[in-house]
Amino acid sequence: MFTSFAVLLIITYCVGAIPFGLLFARWFSGKDPREHGSGNTGATNAMRTGGKKVGILTLIADILKGAIPVTIALQLGMSEPQIMGIALAAFFGHIFPIYLKFRGGKGVATMFGVLIPWEPVTAGISFAVWLVVFKLSRYVSLASIAAGFALPLAATFSGASDAAVAACLVLGGVMTIRHHANVTRLIQGTESKV
Repeated sequence: MFTSFAVLLIITYCVGAIPFGLLFARWFSGKDPREHGSGNTGATNAMRTGGKKVGILTLIADILKGAIPVTIALQLGMSEPQIMGIALAAFFGHIFPIYLKFRGGKGVATMFGVLIPWEPVTAGISFAVWLVVFKLSRYVSLASIAAGFALPLAATFSGASDAAVAACLVLGGVMTIRHHANVTRLIQGTESKV
């Protein structure tokens, strides 16, 4: 089982590191999201760069690159700590992709992706927080930060395993830190709304 885990861990990172936002933006618009908006390759900036189709395709791909490896780990009967490792490999692959000199997205979609098959209640609660904050504010960044803060609390109250709670602390914490520039713009009143 350890060999299967090690192989899946490496593959998961490599797949998680695929910059779908960059690929879709280039294919459909000829633009590079790293040269526009926030400069990252996640779904929100891909949409700003290449349009709604690019944003939706990127969102789906970034969710799936987290959900599929975790689903495979669950089907293989891996332990909770091993599933945590697979989830974090997908997440950190997205944020620190080897193909782009470790400069990727902020991890929001992939964060939800790894949790949907593993802890769907936690994912659902956190997404509900995201949706409410987004509807009230129209700021994707603020909604994402709120979801990140809610994530470990949702995992704790939904009865998730210790490994899942620990993963949620890491996922929510790192994703929130990745939004530090957005926090500055929110404070200054210069953050873009959708």
